[in-house]
Amino acid sequence: MAEGMSKTFSARLQEALLQALSATDFAADLPEGFAPKVDQAQNRQFGDYQTNAAMMLAKPLKKNPREVAAQIIEKFEPADLCDEPTMAGPGFINFTLKEDALAGELLRILADESHHGVATVEDPKTVVLDFSAPNVAKPMHVGHIRSTIIGDSLGRIARFLGHRTITDNHIGDWGTQFGMILWGWKNLLDEDALAEKPVEELLRIYREVNARTKEDEALRETCKSELVALQAGDEENLKIWETCVDVSKQGLQGIYDRLDVSFDHWLGESFYNDRLAPLVDDLLDQKIAEESDGAICVFFPETKGLEDKPAIIRKADGGFLYATTDLATIDYRLNEWKADAVWYVVGAPQQLHFDQIFKISEKRGQSADLEFIPFGSILGKDRKMLRTRSGDTVQLADVLDEAVERAAKVVIEKNPDLEPSEQQAVAEVIGIGAVKYAELSQYRLTDYIFDWDNMLALKGNTAPYLLNAYVRTRAIFRKLGEDYTVLETAVFEEQAEKDLALKLAQFAETVPQVLVDFKPNTLANYLYELAMAYHRFWEACPVLRVEGDLRATRLALCEQTGRTLRTGLGLLGIRTTEFM
Repeated sequence: MAEGMSKTFSARLQEALLQALSATDFAADLPEGFAPKVDQAQNRQFGDYQTNAAMMLAKPLKKNPREVAAQIIEKFEPADLCDEPTMAGPGFINFTLKEDALAGELLRILADESHHGVATVEDPKTVVLDFSAPNVAKPMHVGHIRSTIIGDSLGRIARFLGHRTITDNHIGDWGTQFGMILWGWKNLLDEDALAEKPVEELLRIYREVNARTKEDEALRETCKSELVALQAGDEENLKIWETCVDVSKQGLQGIYDRLDVSFDHWLGESFYNDRLAPLVDDLLDQKIAEESDGAICVFFPETKGLEDKPAIIRKADGGFLYATTDLATIDYRLNEWKADAVWYVVGAPQQLHFDQIFKISEKRGQSADLEFIPFGSILGKDRKMLRTRSGDTVQLADVLDEAVERAAKVVIEKNPDLEPSEQQAVAEVIGIGAVKYAELSQYRLTDYIFDWDNMLALKGNTAPYLLNAYVRTRAIFRKLGEDYTVLETAVFEEQAEKDLALKLAQFAETVPQVLVDFKPNTLANYLYELAMAYHRFWEACPVLRVEGDLRATRLALCEQTGRTLRTGLGLLGIRTTEFM
C-alpha cells in the first residue's frame, strides 16, 4: 500500500467482516486462515458489495448458512462506511455504502492525480516480460497482434503498480531459415526491391528458396552449408546476416512506433549463441541431461504429463534447439537482470515447450517465478484462421492501415470542419485503439472473431465507445471555458452520480486484479462499465445548469472520469483524443 493511500472499499469491508467474525459465537471454530472475500455486487438492487462468507462457513461449522449470516450481520459494525448489512437468498450478505463514504472517496481519488487511488505493491518485483518476438526477414502478421498487445499492456500495468519491469523482444534472428536466405541473397536478390521494401524482398527470396529445397535435395544441402558457414563466422555470410537483421528491425520498429510499443532490450536468439555449448555441458555435468541416440536430452520420468516427452537440447548432428536458447535466456535474465519473475506471452500451442524448460529450470535449482501466459487465435467470420482471399497470412501493417482508413471515414463524417491533418491524427488514434481494444477486451485464451464492423462501432464494448466517453468529459470543460478546479465538498442528488462515484472508486480494486491471472480484459471491462456509468450520468445530470456544490461535484465527476479513462486506456496501450 502506497504511503498515505486509503484502502479500497472492498478491503475496508473485508477488515470489518473479519472483526465481526472474531466476535461471533463460532469464532473459535473458524477454519484456520479463513479469509472472507468481499466482491463488487453483481446485482446493484441488493447493494454495492457482497460476500458469500456465510455459505463458505456453513459446512465446516455445521450450521445453516442463513444462521451464520445472521450472526455475522449482528456483530458487524459498519461505522461510517456502510448501512446495516442485509441478507439475501441462501445467505449472501450485502453492503450498501453510505453517501458520505462515497463523497470522501471521490475527494481522495481527485487528490491522487497520478494513480487515482491505486496503491503500489508493497513488495515490488523485478519482472522480465518476453513478448512479440517476431522472426527476422519476415513481416509481422496478424497473429503477432495478441502477443504484442497483451505483453505491452501487462508491462504498462506492472510498472504502474510499482514493479521494476524489463521488456525484452526476443526476436528470431538465428536459425535454419538463414541458410535459405543466404543462398537466396547471393542468387535471387532484387536490389531495387530490397531498397524499396526490404522485409518483403527477404520474405520473397526465403519463400522461393524454401519451395525449391522441397524439390531439390542438393540445394537443401547447399543451404545447410551456408548456415554452417554463418555459424562458423564466415565474413561474407555474417555481413549479409547483419544487413538482414538491421533492415528487419527497421521494418519492425515502424510497426511498433505506430502501435506505441517499445522495448528495453532486443536480445534475439543470436545473442545467446556462444552460451549454448557451455549450457549443455553444465546440464550433463549436473546429471540433468543425458545422451540418447546421439542427442542430448532431459527426461522427466517423475513429472505427470512429461513422462514420455523428453526435451532435446542438442541434436545428434550437434545443432541446438529453441529449448537450449530459452534455457540460456533464463540464465541471463536471472544472473544479469536479477529477475524475480519472467513472463512469456506466447501462443497456447507452445505449452509443452514451456512446461519442459520451466521443469529444467526447477531441476537446476532456479527459484524465479516463470510464467507462461498463453493466448488463443484470431479467426475470420468463417471461424477459421484469419487469412487473405488468396489464402496468405494477413499482414499486421495491412490491418493497421485498414483500421485507420475505416476510422477516417467516420471522423470525416462526424467532424467535416476539422483540418485534414487533425482528421488523420484522430483516425490514427481511433483505428489503432480499436484494433488493440478488440484484442484486450477478450479473455486471452479465447479464440475471437476479427470483425471490422463490431470493432469500430460507436456503441457497445468498443474503443470508439470508450473514447467517445472521454471526449464528452473534455467537451464539458471546453464549453465551460475553464479547467477543473479543486472540489472541497462533494454532494449527490441523483443515483447516477453515486453510481459513477462508486465505479470511479473501483478502479483501485480493478487494476491489481489484472496481474492475478494476467487478464487485461478485466481492466477493459471495467472501463466499459465506467463509460456506461458516465453516459447514464451525462443523460440524467445537467452539469452547467446547476449551481454551487452540486455543480462542483458534477464537474469533479466529469474530470475524474476523464482522468480514469485516459489512465486506464493508457494502461491498455490506447491513446485518447479530444475530438471524435
